Amino acid sequence: MAARPPGGGSSEPDAIEFGIAVLDERIEEADVSFPATAEKIRDALGDDEIPYDAKGRTVTLGEALDQVPETRFENETEFLDALYPVFDRKRREGGGFLTSLRDALPF
Repeated sequence: MAARPPGGGSSEPDAIEFGIAVLDERIEEADVSFPATAEKIRDALGDDEIPYDAKGRTVTLGEALDQVPETRFENETEFLDALYPVFDRKRREGGGFLTSLRDALPF
C-alpha cells in the first residue's frame, strides 16, 4: 500500500504558469480589447517581465513584441499565437549546454 502524498498546508502552487498562460491572464486582468495594436497592448499591460519557462527566466513584453513582425492583432488568439514562437525559442535557447545537461539528469 502506498503512502498518501502530503496535502493541505502547502502554500506552493499546484502548477507553475509561464509564457502564454501568464500573458493570457494579464490580458484578462487589464481588460484589453481587440482589435489592438502592439503599442496599445504594451501600454495596457506595461513592459513587465513575463516568465517564459518553469525555471523563472523572463523576458519583457516589449522585448517579446520586438521579435514579432505583426503590429496589429484582430483578436487575442492572433496575438498569443504571434508571441508563442518567441517564448518557445527563448525556452529552447535556455541557459546553454550546462543547463541542458543539468535538465537531462534525473536528479
